[in-house]
Amino acid sequence: MTERLKLHTEGGRERDVAEAGQPGEDEFRVDIERIRFSPFFSRLAAVTQVIPQAGSGTVIHNRLTHSLKVSAVARSIAITLNNSDERTRTLLSELGGCDPVVVQAAAAAHDMGHPPFGHLGEKELDRVSRSVLRLPDGFEGNAQTFRILTALDSCDATARGLNLTRAVKAAVLKYPWARSDWTQHQRLSSAEMPRGVGDEVAQGAMKFSAYATETAEMHDALSVFPRMGQCQQTLECAVMDVADDIAYAVHDLDDFYRSNILQYTSVSAELGRWLGDCRELTQLHDTELDRRRPGHALESMWRHIQEKDPWIADEDAFRQSVQRVNRDLVEGLLAVPYDGGLEADRAVTAFTRRWIDRLKASIVVDAQPHIRSGHVRLSDTAWHDVVVLKFVHSRFVLERSDLAVYQRGQTRIIASLVEGFHEWLRDPDEATTIPRRLLDSVEAATQEYQELYDRDPSSLGEEGASAIVRLGQARAVVDYIASFTDAQAMSVNALITGSSEEPWEAGRGL
Repeated sequence: MTERLKLHTEGGRERDVAEAGQPGEDEFRVDIERIRFSPFFSRLAAVTQVIPQAGSGTVIHNRLTHSLKVSAVARSIAITLNNSDERTRTLLSELGGCDPVVVQAAAAAHDMGHPPFGHLGEKELDRVSRSVLRLPDGFEGNAQTFRILTALDSCDATARGLNLTRAVKAAVLKYPWARSDWTQHQRLSSAEMPRGVGDEVAQGAMKFSAYATETAEMHDALSVFPRMGQCQQTLECAVMDVADDIAYAVHDLDDFYRSNILQYTSVSAELGRWLGDCRELTQLHDTELDRRRPGHALESMWRHIQEKDPWIADEDAFRQSVQRVNRDLVEGLLAVPYDGGLEADRAVTAFTRRWIDRLKASIVVDAQPHIRSGHVRLSDTAWHDVVVLKFVHSRFVLERSDLAVYQRGQTRIIASLVEGFHEWLRDPDEATTIPRRLLDSVEAATQEYQELYDRDPSSLGEEGASAIVRLGQARAVVDYIASFTDAQAMSVNALITGSSEEPWEAGRGL
């Protein structure tokens, strides 16, 4: 038995539907190939990561290139862990194993559920799903990923899902709970709940990995990891999650530098002023912090981090991270504007490689992790580094008014699509003209809610059986729109609002 096979001797290789397979074929390798050949995976090439590619050139990451880089980083971390000291290897084995191929598969799949237009599109689709469609689960990208893998995509073995192994399905569960699981924990602060649950638990968790229709399958996948604590990711999922953080924090900076979005003057002023005035800034009341003044936004963020993550937040470590980022990113990379030349390309490549390697080498394995952490995490120092890098993203890219204007327009497209298709499904006179793919989706989703009701009549609330058809239509609309690329969303919206000048061309593939 090879070392890799030992990683899942207690389970994880089983599939819902047994398959014969080829002699010598590895189950996890089959899974990663199914994911990579999925049309939902290919679609990611035309979905925004952070900033749109239009006008920024081909250097800008999309969801597909981001996923490929997360997969590479995750695989490297997994291999390093499996080649580490005996104590770490023993702990990995006790906790269920960390197979590099499982980690790669999870990393490849982790963003498949993201809708058009990045995180803002996800937020808007959730809002209209709950307010317009009255879907209690709303929309969540991670839950949509799990739904794609287990229900929406198909393979030779089954028409429902990719029939993946339990280990790979468990490895994509970054937030291993349902939206409603935290509604009874309103007395807890965010520092006492897992990362991603959010503060407004009365409305359910902000982040979660399974809708009500897939919750049973989520628990089934997790059942083969009995040593995982409640609400804890599997080791392979934790590695994927850390790799996602690393890729987002570093690779996206590559985009912002090459597109000249990050400007030396503004970033230097913010970090430099905080480093010079942090003692005075700590004396200010929250109401006295003015984000328009250099240093104030960073101080506000640091206070928020201390409140959410007191288990790891450390003032000295944070200051050292600000100094490190200021020295290497601001005074190093940003001090020379990107001009498209070889020297600039080499500088950004060296910066990216240096930081990726440093963060990959800063991995810690915890036998008893904090509720807001995982069994595999960044070291305390590296954790603070990523916090600062993410602040640079948020403050100097996501908060730009020009990007905000563009994204607000995109959210109107999401809302328009939801309302348009929802009204179409409710019009009995137009039933025969509805796109076939949407009709098939309605039929499948309605059957899922029927099965959910049959298992647990209380699952649909006070409406009971009368809600089955409504919920099936609503979920189908969400599935349909979430499967669009950015360009599809814009062209289909032009069709459904009657403003398209090329109806035959834009309507292909509906």
